[in-house]
Amino acid sequence: MIRRHTRTSSSTPGRLGALVLVSLLAVASCTDDDGGDGGDGGDGGDSNTEPVTITLVTYDSFPAEGTSLNDALASFTAATGIDVELVIAGDTGTMVSKAVLTAGNPEGDVMWGVDNTSLSRALPAFEPYVSAELDAIDPALTALVPDGELTPVDFGDVCINTDLEWFAAEGLEAPTTLADLVDPAYADLLTVENPATSSPGLAFLLATVAEFGADGWQAYWTDLRDNGVEVVDSWTTAYYERFSGSSGAGPRPLVVSYASSPPAEVIFADPPRDDAPTGVMTETCFRQVEFAGVLAGSDHPEQARQLVDFLASAEFQQEVALNLFVWPARTDVAPPPEFVAFAEVVAEPLTVAPADIEANREAWLDEWTQIVLR
Repeated sequence: MIRRHTRTSSSTPGRLGALVLVSLLAVASCTDDDGGDGGDGGDGGDSNTEPVTITLVTYDSFPAEGTSLNDALASFTAATGIDVELVIAGDTGTMVSKAVLTAGNPEGDVMWGVDNTSLSRALPAFEPYVSAELDAIDPALTALVPDGELTPVDFGDVCINTDLEWFAAEGLEAPTTLADLVDPAYADLLTVENPATSSPGLAFLLATVAEFGADGWQAYWTDLRDNGVEVVDSWTTAYYERFSGSSGAGPRPLVVSYASSPPAEVIFADPPRDDAPTGVMTETCFRQVEFAGVLAGSDHPEQARQLVDFLASAEFQQEVALNLFVWPARTDVAPPPEFVAFAEVVAEPLTVAPADIEANREAWLDEWTQIVLR
């Protein structure tokens, strides 16, 4: 049984809107047939002890109910006796800001969804914990946290998506590189998200920093502005309201989205289709890696560590692709057939070191705002 509650937002700076609280209640008894303790992670007490409830804080794209992700969390409860309560804390930036402001006195026990664009800023909010599942995670992802403070749980590539049918109908060859986007042939065709309010928007800004350098990206954005780039606050608005290739059928055939967006267009197509109507400009992609960790000050650190291990386990990892449209972090979990058929695998994504992002993020955002939104 799943119950949804709404909690009033606090007045803490960076808090956007109310938190949605979803209780994922146990679906199986915490005792075995003999009446003994049904799991090794409840609280270490006897069968009369109240079961422990821990809180998983995550972003607003995490499915709230009715998916195989939630079923997997229910199986964790059935196996351990640990109830999991889900707090949806807004977008990634809002979630991380609140975690940093409440470090040592967190609103939950585990956080899912910190990514490499905010990694260095977020680390003080976490208790270092090297997961027992770390050896199964792609070494390229664990290299971002060499001391194992957080555990990589998934990754995805933020890229320009193209409406293939629009370009075919117009008889115009779709662009392939970042440099192409400032060509007058593509004037007024691109929608991007504001990097100050959107995680993919920040990732795209970082892609341009990686491509054109710390001293060259500013001129590139000046050219993009002059070529009619459109800026909106969120990915939802960009993709579903402004992009012509989505179900929203907006006016613009280029949008900042993900390399995994094409399989979503096939899976959710109505009427059904067996080809992707959208493409990915693979030379524009910036890799986002998402992490989970134990929040410093958790009331239940041992149970929180068990949940982190479960989030990195094969049982849970096999569910992330078709629920969150990201790639599993484990190397022993195969992607689903829809990803193999329609998602782009980006061999050499653009990257910026987390330490460089931390040192320059605010200055880059200020410069971007002056250039693009002045």
